Amino acid sequence: METLPVTQSPPDPEPGPDGVRVRLPRLRVERRAMLWWVLRALLQWGLLLAALVVARSLWEPARVWLLAPAIAVAAIVAVKLAVEPWWRYHVHRWEITEQATYAASGWLVREWRVAPTSRIQTVDAVRGPLEQLLGLSTLRVTTASSSGAITVQGLDRRIAEEAATRLAAVAELVEGDAT
Repeated sequence: METLPVTQSPPDPEPGPDGVRVRLPRLRVERRAMLWWVLRALLQWGLLLAALVVARSLWEPARVWLLAPAIAVAAIVAVKLAVEPWWRYHVHRWEITEQATYAASGWLVREWRVAPTSRIQTVDAVRGPLEQLLGLSTLRVTTASSSGAITVQGLDRRIAEEAATRLAAVAELVEGDAT
């Protein structure tokens, strides 16, 4: 059984005032997350493309003016199926240390977030229908930040649950007002 990958000693950079070392996280999400991103793209954009093709086929007056949107959506579907999952897998990273939770995500707009453990307010492991089907989960760490929660998508279900449990326990032990 795989254990929760938690780093005990952060590497090189000097810690800041909260004891947090500013650096990129080390751990990748699950490879199955790529399939999850493909299925989401098919459900969102693939259904739109199918609707455009059906409308273009069945509705004679719409044939001319639905061609350009259908081509545009087909191009988006191709990119979302061939490029996005691969790119996201290489960008998405996460890590939990005693001092902070780190997450890097995105594909067009890349985001890097760090939340000091003392600022954690809630920790959730969330599983949508497709994630349940693939044995994946999303870890959501809510802090007092105005930027919202840190989310790490594409984690193995057991790893996300262990991380949520561990973060909740560590957050209780760390002094701070979480505001």
